[in-house]
Amino acid sequence: MHNIYKTKQEKNSMQAERLEILLEFLKKEPSDPFNRYAVAMELMNTDREKALEHFEIVRNEHPDYLPLYYQLGAIYFENEDIQKAELTYQTGINLAEKMNNEKTLKELKGAYQQLKDETSEW
Repeated sequence: MHNIYKTKQEKNSMQAERLEILLEFLKKEPSDPFNRYAVAMELMNTDREKALEHFEIVRNEHPDYLPLYYQLGAIYFENEDIQKAELTYQTGINLAEKMNNEKTLKELKGAYQQLKDETSEW
């Protein structure tokens, strides 16, 4: 398998550049939920706590921004905040149903089922 990055340092540099560009977009258009969501997604590779902060801002300012619910629920689940993960997935499922977005609905239901399977007591 060929690695397109010559060094880990080069990979980190490229990630930093992407983040800088995304932060500039966010600065120019802070009301566009995609800009903050994109910053959060980029931060998932390097700083999950900062990513969580950005996802929560998107949720608070743009509760109808459907893409965020899968990622936000996953971070809560990863952090073992099961109640928040469950509520986030349920909210996303309800929103996907309201928007008739079958693909996202299926993804959210799958993530929610995984959460239930992994947290259920035998």
